[in-house]
Amino acid sequence: MDIKAVIFDLDGTLIDSMGIWRNVDIEYLQKRGIEVTPDLFTNLPQGNSFSELAHYVKDKFNLPDSIETICNEWTQMVKGHYENQLKLRPGVMELLRFLKKKHILMAVGTSNSLELTQSALKNNKVSDYFRVVISGDTHLRGKPFPDIFIEAAKNLDLSADECLVIEDTLVGVLSAKAAGMRVIAIKEPDSQSDWFRIKQEADFAVSHFEEILLYLQGSLR
Repeated sequence: MDIKAVIFDLDGTLIDSMGIWRNVDIEYLQKRGIEVTPDLFTNLPQGNSFSELAHYVKDKFNLPDSIETICNEWTQMVKGHYENQLKLRPGVMELLRFLKKKHILMAVGTSNSLELTQSALKNNKVSDYFRVVISGDTHLRGKPFPDIFIEAAKNLDLSADECLVIEDTLVGVLSAKAAGMRVIAIKEPDSQSDWFRIKQEADFAVSHFEEILLYLQGSLR
């Protein structure tokens, strides 16, 4: 496989953080007397970027808060976790070291904010591994639109077919494929209900990062 860069999703892929965001949804809305239903973020009318989700929640529940206020409150609710607690998923560090040794460029393409992404990378001492970080608090459309991954490739000065994406969600996999990139899906509990579809859409699907390392060790030219 002739690739020059690997683009990683952050939440659920590099770090195990999905449970934290479930608690944020519940706490944020319950403070406003709003019941959280399991389908809250099902069939979003737009992408799932940080700012787009804030717009969605504001419009859905007719909230008086500004988009900036919503994003700031969400950030404060989870900031400590990203700065001090959230760790890399098992096997990630070994994969990063392997890719660096092979001179493969690395980037992060996430729906999360730049502040929280940088905090998580710094907390885990891996910031220097990533040439580019494209976040979801910009003008870009969020996943499943391809914008974040296209922007990452552009910033790496590479074409889509030179990039491989590692993702854990269906919308992330669809985003990578829409960008014209190959994608490896890594299993994550929050995506269990979509796993059959994820395996159909991804080029390769695994349960552990060790499997990705073995696959790339045998595939990279």
